[in-house]
Amino acid sequence: MSKKSMNNLLSYDERQQYALERSRIDASCRLPVLLFFIASVFWLILGSILAILASIKMHNPEWLFPNVSWLTFGRVRAGHLSIMSYGWASSAGIGTAIWLMCRLSRAEMIYPRLLIVAAISWNFGILIGLIGILAGYGRSVEWLDFPPIAPPFLTVALAIVAAWTVAVFRNRREKHVYVSQWYLFAAMFWMPWLYTVSNLMIHYLPAKGVIQSSVNWWYAHNVLGLWLTPIGLGTAYYLIPKVIGRPIYSYYLSILGFWALALFYSWAGMHHLIGGPIPAWMATASVVGSMMMFIPVMAVALNHHMTMYGNFRHLRYSPTLRFVVFGAVSYTAVSFQGSIEALKSFNEVVHFTHYTVAHAHLGVYGFFTMMMFGAMYYIVPRLTGWEWGSSLLIRLHFWFCALGILIYFIGLSIGGWIQGMELNNPNIPFINIVKKTVPYLISRSVSGSLMSLGHVIFTVLFIQNIFRLSPRRVGPAYFIEKKDILVNVPVSPLGSS
Repeated sequence: MSKKSMNNLLSYDERQQYALERSRIDASCRLPVLLFFIASVFWLILGSILAILASIKMHNPEWLFPNVSWLTFGRVRAGHLSIMSYGWASSAGIGTAIWLMCRLSRAEMIYPRLLIVAAISWNFGILIGLIGILAGYGRSVEWLDFPPIAPPFLTVALAIVAAWTVAVFRNRREKHVYVSQWYLFAAMFWMPWLYTVSNLMIHYLPAKGVIQSSVNWWYAHNVLGLWLTPIGLGTAYYLIPKVIGRPIYSYYLSILGFWALALFYSWAGMHHLIGGPIPAWMATASVVGSMMMFIPVMAVALNHHMTMYGNFRHLRYSPTLRFVVFGAVSYTAVSFQGSIEALKSFNEVVHFTHYTVAHAHLGVYGFFTMMMFGAMYYIVPRLTGWEWGSSLLIRLHFWFCALGILIYFIGLSIGGWIQGMELNNPNIPFINIVKKTVPYLISRSVSGSLMSLGHVIFTVLFIQNIFRLSPRRVGPAYFIEKKDILVNVPVSPLGSS
């Protein structure tokens, strides 16, 4: 039933009661969620700076103090990846998941101090991890590069958030369990297990030989597929119907997509080790798992498309919807691409090339980061009681980020394919291949600068909202304003509905 139809069945008093309930839930969530969001924006800006440094140094190694050890490519790149994945993406994801669980459970937040402790522990772990990497104590394990002192702080935070998720679900007033909650529960169960087991087997009680590489890629692939992806899809399943005012197209398709993701994704990581010294059955099972991922991806894509069908006009107006739909389309594209990349004949060309880097960024940025931007555009005004200050800045934010990731993905995909084809030709000197990739690496720096500019704009908007520095707006900030009325009036205690 659509929101409009439901409102027609409710009396005025009932609608007011639901509005007050939402307002109380948002007020109870305000401090912990904003704490995670503020931290995520801080890490987003710092990670963007490190990203530009690393990108430029790939085609101009002598740029910016080449003899300063903590500014060398190896440390800057590892620091960038770590704080963007844990500092920006995971912090934004946790904040979004907390708010969604309270809203979907129709329950005010319980144990808020525990979540504040989790936020402090999480960000302190990231901080000392980043300092350790830049100081030369990184572990040279992709996605697990923090020195051993940092992971316990992240593990404690994950455990607290997971336990809180169970507690708020048990305290719910809404008896129906929404598909978004399925995804959020799964993420909160999978990630503590993935992170703890991987750190134990690589850093603290290290396995021997090729098992370490297998564990590394098992974790690296699943941190996207079983942590960021469930949070992102759970967000999309909530926000798309919420913004357009109609229910999700098919509950059964959503359940098919969830269980197929749970069943097949955990097998997919080993295709990154095709041709390596691992048992053949592991690579083959990974290829099969990757191909079976067509099932959940098609189920999710069909469900989202049919939900949006007849409502695409809303993309002209809603910032939240435009970011979320861009993220949803990117999820479909990157998932299809990932399955094809797992085929051995294709993998022989693109493995160890910039093509794989483009693929990873389409997932973490094109899908998840854009999804989190959309979520924050929806959630933050409901926490602060203050609408976004500028439609123009929101438009600029979207187009800088959208064009940036498209240029990044297309440039490195083309350059990576050429690189892979030539690497397989023994008659081409390696240095010639390196030189040929330089224009594509320059496109990476240009696109990264565009995205970083979008991040600065979003940070300005975020600071304006948190501290109420922009004029008071009546109604949401749309891309195309039907009415753009700015008045100086007291803030409603309810904020946005």
